[in-house]
Amino acid sequence: MSSPLMRAVVALAPGDPDVLEIREVPRPEPSAGEVLIRVAAAGVNPVDAKTRSGAGAGKFLDEWRPASAELAAALARTPDHTAASTLAPHEDAPAGSTRPATAPSRTEDRDAEPTAPAPTGDGFPWIPGWDVAGTVEAVGFGVSRFAVGDRVCGLVGFPRAAGTYAEYVVAHVSQLSRSPRSLTDVEAAALPLAGLTAWQAMADAGDLETNRRVVITAASGGVGHIAVQVAADLGAHVIAVTSTDSCDFVRGLGAAEVIDRTAGDWTDRIDAPVDLVIDGSGHDLRAAAYATVTPGGRFIALPSTATGDPVPDTIRNPKVFVAPDGLELQLLTGTIERGMLRPHVSATFPLEQAAEAHRRIESGTTRGKIILSVG
Repeated sequence: MSSPLMRAVVALAPGDPDVLEIREVPRPEPSAGEVLIRVAAAGVNPVDAKTRSGAGAGKFLDEWRPASAELAAALARTPDHTAASTLAPHEDAPAGSTRPATAPSRTEDRDAEPTAPAPTGDGFPWIPGWDVAGTVEAVGFGVSRFAVGDRVCGLVGFPRAAGTYAEYVVAHVSQLSRSPRSLTDVEAAALPLAGLTAWQAMADAGDLETNRRVVITAASGGVGHIAVQVAADLGAHVIAVTSTDSCDFVRGLGAAEVIDRTAGDWTDRIDAPVDLVIDGSGHDLRAAAYATVTPGGRFIALPSTATGDPVPDTIRNPKVFVAPDGLELQLLTGTIERGMLRPHVSATFPLEQAAEAHRRIESGTTRGKIILSVG
């Protein structure tokens, strides 16, 4: 018996956002320790777009299992009903946007000859996405932590291929948390990757504690706006660096000081040494930022693969590569339930407009998070 089908965004090969297509692929089934999630929303992150272009986490996609080969084989068995129509610009759509055209039914052209590329050897074809929020649809053997009907969110399988830009995804229970009751699924999907990156950078690698001074650059972005709230909740003195039009937004998140990065060299406006810098912007001020850190303090670049001047020996430079962690995610959901953290969603796109969502994230001007609404 063939597996039930689902709709998913597929990148057949690396490229620009236009390589993203809607395809019908087999629905996954949960193995032992896993649950099947009916996806309600999926977070869109910069690493999604970088990986789609052939960089980012591309080298890790097939590291644990040949996911691209499995997907290529599945696509070869599944007629392409949707690729040509679903992401095509609609004649009535506003300029620069996409809108789904009428999709053929699943029963049309079942005898059509399927066409699908062979695996490229670099993780493609690939279903993007690692952030997810939705409802447990089925549980695998040995699962007792979650039950059918539970609302969950998580960072799934990062950095290997996970495929949250789809109607269903499987995830190991260790990577999930119950979604906060106070958040919608769209808001919950904004939490996992950005929240865990912020937590692991500050609490794990950064050793941030009460009364310590922390600088957070790119403070209005996906990771940055959550980092400001988490650091403030930990009792740190938060100095946030952002653009002019985001200063009030960041101040409202709990920053003790807000520096407008467009008004000159922000490092000149740090009036006392800091214990930690979380640098999500880089650019040409990274070397100057080193001088703001007290000897023995920490400078953490996000992503940690970012290049720049070498860090001086007087400060520490731990590397952070976010890892799925359901327990740490539960800490963050608890912070949300206490009213001390709330992800900000700046834009929501339907699954059919994944390409437009990638264009928006690549603009580098996103405040908070961008989300794909699936369910």
